Amino acid sequence: MSLKITFLGGAGTVTGSSYLLEANDHKYLVDCGLFQGSRKLKELNWSNFSFSPTEIDAVFLTHAHVDHVGLLPRLVQQGFGGPIYATEATCALLNLILPDSAHLQEQDAVFTNKKGYSRHKPALPLYTLADAQDALELLCPIPFHKPTSSSPVQMTWRPAGHILGSAILEILAGEGNRKTKLVFSGDLGRYDSEVMKPPFAIPQADVLLVESTYGDRLHGDGSIETKLAEELDYTLQGNGVLLIPAFAVGRTQQVLYYLRKLEDQNRIPRLPIYIDSPMAVDASHIYCKYGDDHNLDVNLLMDENACPLRCRQTNFVRDVEASKILTTTPGPAIIISASGMCNGGRILHHLKRRLPRKENSVLFIGFQVEGTRGRQLLEGAEHIRIHGDDVSVRARIAQAHALSGHADQSELLRWLSGFTAPPRKAFIVHGEPKGSRGLQDQIAYRMAWQTTIPARGDTFEL
Repeated sequence: MSLKITFLGGAGTVTGSSYLLEANDHKYLVDCGLFQGSRKLKELNWSNFSFSPTEIDAVFLTHAHVDHVGLLPRLVQQGFGGPIYATEATCALLNLILPDSAHLQEQDAVFTNKKGYSRHKPALPLYTLADAQDALELLCPIPFHKPTSSSPVQMTWRPAGHILGSAILEILAGEGNRKTKLVFSGDLGRYDSEVMKPPFAIPQADVLLVESTYGDRLHGDGSIETKLAEELDYTLQGNGVLLIPAFAVGRTQQVLYYLRKLEDQNRIPRLPIYIDSPMAVDASHIYCKYGDDHNLDVNLLMDENACPLRCRQTNFVRDVEASKILTTTPGPAIIISASGMCNGGRILHHLKRRLPRKENSVLFIGFQVEGTRGRQLLEGAEHIRIHGDDVSVRARIAQAHALSGHADQSELLRWLSGFTAPPRKAFIVHGEPKGSRGLQDQIAYRMAWQTTIPARGDTFEL
């Protein structure tokens, strides 16, 4: 059969993941992610798709982070009406994430028009809440390990350990004995996570796409508990506020888990902790429903006093007015807010207020894409631009690699070592150039595999 793949995103960058798979006359998308980061990257979200959305038979999703699913409403807006397949937990999370993303798109357009700093008059949202709701109507939840057909391909989702519902996607394409097995790693999780289970071992693939977010580096041996306690100690000394930018799904729950652990060990005082995200409390309830996907005791999750994802003084901030009041709340306190890369959302209002004061600190707990405000802060920027204003940076800026939800170089190699033979074609994706090259070098040195680092727009016959 005719089989080819085109790299639409997640190539040369860690954002906008999307791959077009063509099998004979059928077309499928694996992920449909939003581009985040620099203005040049974000402008890609507004480009026309390189295919007709009406010609796509189905979409297969690896997990529910916006850089993998955030363009789904726009795809539907442009005419796609087929099924969207994903794991059960991913579908549950999408019911939170897509409306929230649409709300942010609409909110940002309103705020931009109010402030008048857009180049477009008027500024419009990339997509609307109605578009997000239309996308949700197309979801088809699939259990892990259950083969599912969309002729002429068969899909199976395996646990990836990155966030709740995250998956490694296996696709069999072809008929009879002449089938090609494609494996999409999605985003791989950690092997020693106390919250998530480790990535599922895959023994064989004809074609492999493996992520390389941390392909050139190791997370180190530092303890996340020690890092959190250290940053909190700094905050306490000046009665400041510790800001933690975090995705509402996955990373927020991990932070709460470790903060609660520190409280129970009496290593930190019981301070007010604010979760400034309408989604976070709902996401925690979804963790209760899908207990087989993680290592936590579901019975404890349902107990507000014993829940390991809830600290002693946890405050969930849902409405906008309460969030505005929170920007002026005095310390000491901890505020966890989205987005994780400071690309938008409520965290921007907190940064605008807290960055100019040296008693405050900002702790990054995930990868920061090149061009994002998070990356600028980690690289030592003395000023950053927020809502059209220059904001001085006097607060302490820190990073905790140990809490990353992504496998590092050694863990990526560990997962790859589970293959009994080299794939016929292996592509290194979802990484900045340095990360992808670093992983490629190690694969060649340790495993003697030939690999390809595709560029966005590249097409390969399989």
